[in-house]
Amino acid sequence: MSRIYLFLCLLLPCLTYAQDTPIVMHLWPNGAPGYENRKNEPEIAKDYYVKNIHNPSITVYLPPKEKATGAAVVICPGGGFRLLVYNSEGVNPAKYLNDLGITAIILKYRLFREDSTYSLEKEVRQDAYRAMRLVRSHAKEWGIDTDRVGMWGFSAGGEVVTQVAYAPGYGDQKAKDPVDRLNGKPDFQILVYPGPLGIPQSVPKDAPKAFLVVANNDACCSAPIVTLLSAYRDARVPVEAHIFANGDHAFNMGYKTDLLSLKAWPSLLTNWMIDSHIIPASGSKQPQ
Repeated sequence: MSRIYLFLCLLLPCLTYAQDTPIVMHLWPNGAPGYENRKNEPEIAKDYYVKNIHNPSITVYLPPKEKATGAAVVICPGGGFRLLVYNSEGVNPAKYLNDLGITAIILKYRLFREDSTYSLEKEVRQDAYRAMRLVRSHAKEWGIDTDRVGMWGFSAGGEVVTQVAYAPGYGDQKAKDPVDRLNGKPDFQILVYPGPLGIPQSVPKDAPKAFLVVANNDACCSAPIVTLLSAYRDARVPVEAHIFANGDHAFNMGYKTDLLSLKAWPSLLTNWMIDSHIIPASGSKQPQ
């Protein structure tokens, strides 16, 4: 009996740790369609970035069960399509979302400026759609409401989001893989200093509601926010935009800046998600 007890004592910490470990899942079991021969090429990861992505994947951070709200967000880090700023624009946002009871899914998408084999409009878009559909396919297992699955893009990651945000997103009902039959359109989007690629001059009436953040002195990415805000207003689709006077580009979650307005921007996002009925203010598992 004492040996069994000792075994359980040694095993239980491992079980507890496993529950806290993110789930890593490739978008396609056999590699990306047409590029199956590249699925075993190793990624390159350094202090803050990941690159050389040829077998795209998602990393799933589940919130504590007692805090889970049923909402989920697919996070697309930036990096100019040459790399992914994985920690500051992937892991940190995931932890923030988990604290709110939201399932966070970081997408490692293919990088067309690192490898010209790929393109934004084909392979990167394919990765984004597949990630959204894969998340919805695990809705029951991960405790997700399929009508509250959003996307969050930083910089180039915002350009990934635009590839799927404004199209219908219907799945192929004749697809052999049941994942590909599901809806790939996000229910809401969060764009933080998004790049200009894919920003439309007009948006459809069924565009996902949007939360937009940028610094006015961001030479790259303040104009796309202004354009998108105007398009949303014309379409009468719910949108909230915050244009800060200073901050330039890549202020991430505002954790390292000295600017008080940027330090506070995640709290504005929290308020928007509550006001938009994506998550509840408190208590109930479902938004009121």
